Amino acid sequence: MKTTQVFYEGRVQGVGFRWTAKRIAQGFDVTGSVRNLPDGRVELQVSGDRAEVAGFLEEIRESALAGHITAEHIDEIDTNAPPRGFQITP
Repeated sequence: MKTTQVFYEGRVQGVGFRWTAKRIAQGFDVTGSVRNLPDGRVELQVSGDRAEVAGFLEEIRESALAGHITAEHIDEIDTNAPPRGFQITP
């Protein structure tokens, strides 16, 4: 299964990014996780149907988080098994 991995840059920590991403994920048929990185970025991994993943990522771009994001880097990665639900990870 393909998973989309996104690294967000900007003022993305301390602004509720992870909680907002988790809330947005509830409106889509996706699984994945989101976490803060030590370098100040946020990493998001999301699996699901291409249209669902695209819609989820677009919703993040159009949310209140948009003003905090200065760059996003998107890659597709291979995973062995998709995670259950959508989780905030340490």
